[in-house]
Amino acid sequence: MAQRFGGKYSPDPARKDGADTPAPPATQPFDARRPRRAGARTNFLFIAALSMLAPAFLGGEAALLPGLGATALLLSAAWLTREGMRAHQDYDDRRIARRPAIPRKIFAAVLTGAGLALAATIGMEGLIPAGVGLAGAVLHLVAFGPDPLRDKGAAGMDDFQTDRVARAVDEAEKVLVEMRDAIQRAGDRALEARVDRFADTARALFRTVEGDPRDLTAARKYLSVYLQGARDATVKFADLYRQNRDAKARGDYEALLADLETTFATRTQNLLGGSRTDLDVEISVLRERLQQER
Repeated sequence: MAQRFGGKYSPDPARKDGADTPAPPATQPFDARRPRRAGARTNFLFIAALSMLAPAFLGGEAALLPGLGATALLLSAAWLTREGMRAHQDYDDRRIARRPAIPRKIFAAVLTGAGLALAATIGMEGLIPAGVGLAGAVLHLVAFGPDPLRDKGAAGMDDFQTDRVARAVDEAEKVLVEMRDAIQRAGDRALEARVDRFADTARALFRTVEGDPRDLTAARKYLSVYLQGARDATVKFADLYRQNRDAKARGDYEALLADLETTFATRTQNLLGGSRTDLDVEISVLRERLQQER
């Protein structure tokens, strides 16, 4: 769908001549966002896996089953690698994170080795296929690294509280993804960038709650009620805007996002301020005790 090009100094047909209305702040779709690691390298794994179909169908009857089996194993390894890379990045992005329940990249390395060993049996004999498989598994681990094997940032914290926070943040992240998917139906890149900016503000609150699980009670309605309401409003707006491009509905929706963004940012600052107050109290109590020991 064609979209009007505009900028800070471009004419705005929706604005009356002579009206001096301030331009909205410019936003970029990738501001404060990091690219996903699961990119070209994992796509290459899928291509390499499909290339095993050539010897399967061109190598004769004896090569059919090993070739198809190697293709299936390598495709499974590529999928596990991609999911493991995504899980690893989510782990790195969070202050407090549990290690993945399933070590996807390690399993992918094992499947890669098995797939290469099976493919090598088509034209090789003896222990050579086993050596090829072992080398492939090692190279996979070197290229993509192992999965995180330890919890991060949970030392000194109650396991029950950290688990509650992890579940709440996971559910909130799913709502943000659903909100992003819904706004894409509107076919407007500026609105997609606006939703991304709100998502960044919401994630700042997530990181604050992860830093101090005691803040979950104060922030729970933000992670559930407000986010779910924003998602539902986004779904309804996207369906309406896709049909008639209602300018008033767009203005109301952008105003809602602005209110939500301000509310989430304020709550984040309040939680940070409360954490600082708790720290000051702990420091003052400890200093008093030290002075009494002198």
